[in-house]
Parts: sequence; C-alpha cells; structure tokens
Amino acid sequence: MYGNLGFSYIGLLFLLMLFIPNIIWSKRKPHGYTSEKENKILLFFERLGEVLTCSCSLVFTDFNIHEWTPWSLWLIAAFILMIMYEAWWIRYFRSARKLSDFYSSFLGIPLAGATLPVIAFFMLGMYGKVVCMLIATLILGIGHIGIHIQHKKSIDIEN
Repeated sequence: MYGNLGFSYIGLLFLLMLFIPNIIWSKRKPHGYTSEKENKILLFFERLGEVLTCSCSLVFTDFNIHEWTPWSLWLIAAFILMIMYEAWWIRYFRSARKLSDFYSSFLGIPLAGATLPVIAFFMLGMYGKVVCMLIATLILGIGHIGIHIQHKKSIDIEN
C-alpha cells in the first residue's frame, strides 16, 4: 500500500521523459511567456507535488516491471500517455512556439503539456499501488494543471 523502498528504473525513465523536453523548453519558451502573475497557492501545490512525485518515482521498486497481470495495463497506459506527452512536445518544438501552442490540446486532451504527465504519473502510482504517489500526483495536478488553466484563461482573454 505504501510501497517497497528501493530504486525504480521505471520511475527514472518517466522522469527523464519528463525533464529532457522541459530542459529544452527552458531555451525555447513561447513568445510572451511569463510566470510573474502565477497564483501563489497553486505554485506551492505545484512545487510540493513536483518534489513528492519525483521522490516517489525513484524510491519505490513497485514501479519496476514484474510479472504480467491485468494490473500491468496501468503501466502500459502510463507509458502510452508519456509517449503522447513526448509527441506533444515534438509538435510544440516544431510550431511557431506561441502561447497558444504551449497551452494546446493533443488528441482531445486539454492542456496536454500539463495534463498528460500528471495522469501518466497517477497511473504509474496505480500500477505500483503506491498511495504516496497517488497523493503526490493529486497535489501536483492541482498546482500544475491549475497554473496552466490560469495561463490559458489569460491568453484567451487577450485574444
């Protein structure tokens, strides 16, 4: 229920899939992007969720591949969502990199850059049956998706 401590290579893989595009993004931010007016409460939830999610991803061996069961479908779904997240980044990097590109949907999933990884990590938590990860991703989702909603609304108002 709480997880078995150890190193998770699957968690590391998910974090690499998360961080590599974000590192590239730091040099290719959308034109007009600013984080100055972000809600401080949402920012607190986002930062806390990031720390907890990253920590959980690495320290619970429950996320590693083990014998096949129907429960393994959670891991497959999580990987599919992370692959979709990578595809969303590729589309963003090939775009004009406007704010509307950054806050776009992907295959019908709104605010895909925020939503896809949060759902993927939640499904990873389901696969591992690690309650700490489920709580961490809920905290992350409130902050990260909340901030993206706030930004999207502000650019919709401007347009």
